[in-house]
Amino acid sequence: MARNIAVGVGIMDYPFDTAAGFWRWVDLCEQGGVDSLWQTDRLVSRTPFLECMTALAAIAGRTSRIKVGVNVVSVAMREPLLLAKQCATIDMLSGGRLLPGFGIGSPRGAEWTAMHLDTSTRGRKTDEALEIISRLWSGEVLDYAGRHFQLTQASISPLPAQSTLPMWIGGSSGAAIWRTARIGTGWQAGAETPDSVAAVMAGIKAALTETGRTIEADHYGAAFGFRFGRPDDRGVAKLMEGYQARTGRDPRDHFAIGDAAAILLRLRAYVEAGASKFILRPVAQGDADMLAQTKRLVAEVLPAVAARWPKPRKAAY
Repeated sequence: MARNIAVGVGIMDYPFDTAAGFWRWVDLCEQGGVDSLWQTDRLVSRTPFLECMTALAAIAGRTSRIKVGVNVVSVAMREPLLLAKQCATIDMLSGGRLLPGFGIGSPRGAEWTAMHLDTSTRGRKTDEALEIISRLWSGEVLDYAGRHFQLTQASISPLPAQSTLPMWIGGSSGAAIWRTARIGTGWQAGAETPDSVAAVMAGIKAALTETGRTIEADHYGAAFGFRFGRPDDRGVAKLMEGYQARTGRDPRDHFAIGDAAAILLRLRAYVEAGASKFILRPVAQGDADMLAQTKRLVAEVLPAVAARWPKPRKAAY
């Protein structure tokens, strides 16, 4: 079966000079045929970050076509009833355009110390929370007695517009692989390379044979930063140094910098590894730079993707 290859655009921190510049960028993505817009979850940071759920709600209200997603919500930092309600509200008001992604949160995050949270329980808390969220989305009136969460006669209304709201899972650990196979409708990579994506996908598919579930072949995603230009462009070296300091990863393995051919080459490597859904993040700073980089993606990369990987007649998340 042909896979539906789709390219979305995302941001981690807030790289814009003004709110007006941000909205011009959102409008460009909506009008330019970008598949989806994605926001990273970060609550505590000296660097500006938008709060992911309110950002998605605002973007959904501004647009009418583009899908909106978060890569990924750090579930262990949030209350599951509220998160379930937020997702359902955004999905209903947007006409079914939400793509929620869930993970346990990076252990490097400042939130754990700032909020006095125990990192050793984040996996177990996430598993409990995702069970609660999925059951609330289904319309259940829920009594729940877990180790970390307790609910009595809890329910939400309205329900999501999508009859089965997607539950994309992030992370590449053994626990994340098992979590995806047990409850996920898709898997979204973070900073994994093509080789890492292939290995995680193989692990998920092996685990699916144990859980007796299936995940659609085109419900596996990847993400990377891109820039039309050179690594020594003004400001780019600083951004990449910041990425390496923050993540401990070599940015050369996680960014595509050059022309449209370089970006398409990186996309092809991920497609050959098995990924179908993409979050491309502009390596840019300021309103003008963000708009210029995204305009070139729309003009030079999206048409080439459509020509190289035509969409099947019927495709959905």
